Amino acid sequence: MTLIDKLQWRYATKKMDSTKAVSQEKVDQILEAVRLTASSSGLQPYKVLVITNKDIRQQIKAVANDQSQVTDCSHLLVFAAWDNYTAERINTAFDMTETIRNFKSESGTAYRQMLLNTYPARDAEVNFNHAAKQAYIGLGTALIAAAYEEVDCTPMEGFNPAAVDEILNLQTKGLRSVVMLPLGYRKADEDWLLNLKKVRRSKEQFISWIK
Repeated sequence: MTLIDKLQWRYATKKMDSTKAVSQEKVDQILEAVRLTASSSGLQPYKVLVITNKDIRQQIKAVANDQSQVTDCSHLLVFAAWDNYTAERINTAFDMTETIRNFKSESGTAYRQMLLNTYPARDAEVNFNHAAKQAYIGLGTALIAAAYEEVDCTPMEGFNPAAVDEILNLQTKGLRSVVMLPLGYRKADEDWLLNLKKVRRSKEQFISWIK
């Protein structure tokens, strides 16, 4: 199948087969796609937590509207954004860039200083919301990568972030949960959504060409 074929194949899986596990190779490919995706200024201001512990997933399910995918999936991905931009976090990202590329540039130094002068001075909630948007870029990449690997998934916002933060002890890590993505395989005979047609606006309605 082409990538478009696989995107036609994917859907927000409502019932997953708890007896089927996604291979480590496929999970690694999905996670690597997220690691390689774009982020503002290359800061990657979020982490992906991979939850396989059954007890922890049961706790999360209880604060996620009892959605069965949380416990029936093979791997639960939690995208957790930085709670704030700090000078330390910004400097760490730029130091890593200079180390890997083995050079400094005037433009890079100036850009670093611009962020240092701007981001830490902003309200923490503004910074968290900015970081959360970057996590959604990662989520989008994960959705496409999962489709490519023919792994089912369901993007989830329907949970109590504060409760998930407490379960995963994210406050001590300077993180806040944003969105979750269970990975697994559809249980075809119990998923009401599986055989329904995909509904999307037409190209003419969705895309505008400005020439």
